[in-house]
Amino acid sequence: MSFAYSSIGLCLCLLEFSSHPKFKGTLTGVQVGTRNVSSTIKIWDSFQALGNVAFAYTFSMLLIEIQDTLKSPPSENSTMKKASIYGIGLTTLFYISLGCLGYATFGNDTPGNILTGFRKPIWLIDIANLAVLIHLFGAYQLFAQPIFAFYEQWSAKKWPNAGFFQRVYTLNLPFSKSRSIKFTLCKLILRTLFVLVTTVVAMMLPFFNAVVGLLGALGFWPLTVYYPMSMYMSQAKIKKRQFKWVMLQVLSLVCLFISLVAIIGSVADITEHLKHAELFKIKL
Repeated sequence: MSFAYSSIGLCLCLLEFSSHPKFKGTLTGVQVGTRNVSSTIKIWDSFQALGNVAFAYTFSMLLIEIQDTLKSPPSENSTMKKASIYGIGLTTLFYISLGCLGYATFGNDTPGNILTGFRKPIWLIDIANLAVLIHLFGAYQLFAQPIFAFYEQWSAKKWPNAGFFQRVYTLNLPFSKSRSIKFTLCKLILRTLFVLVTTVVAMMLPFFNAVVGLLGALGFWPLTVYYPMSMYMSQAKIKKRQFKWVMLQVLSLVCLFISLVAIIGSVADITEHLKHAELFKIKL
């Protein structure tokens, strides 16, 4: 799905740029003093952009899950290494092309969601938005399941005799005697409330770039850098104060600094947007 709507965005950018072959971007971005942009706001936006870039690295946590399902021989390490080199290389080239072409087409007016920059053809944009919707259905499930598992296991241990958490209900499906759905009231009610809360929060804070930057910054260092790096050092038995250990720690600190400044920039941008926003409505 990601490839589908991104390909549509890439084609639309290519068609728009070919019809008006003039590069609209600048090397330094929006100039201070234009569009009510101060030097402080530009710094915050630059920090937030780091979070947007970091959000692209959220795929890395999936690599560990994928490698865990592989069978050997050949070894999981060699298989994942080849898959990562080719897969990530091609993906990086594709999305960098989309970003560069989008900036060349719209310049400093490039929207966070590139699809919102086009008005025609409506049917093609609708197909792309449908692909985004389908993609997010799966992504929401993927990222929400660990949260569900965490609080359901915790609550089951906390209240082992409570029927709300322990009693299993069975719902037989119509037209099928062999299939049924099993659930607890905890799963039915709390998962529904979780979806409602996240939906309401998303409607109250419709700041695409800032929210993406904040999520990317929060997940970048712990999930993309610290966790995999700690696993590698433990598996490779790298001792403290070795040259490789020192370099890995330096890399980790640099990435932590990037995450922190990206969080600051994203929060500052959200705060600035809230000054012009009403409940469930935003004025830009």
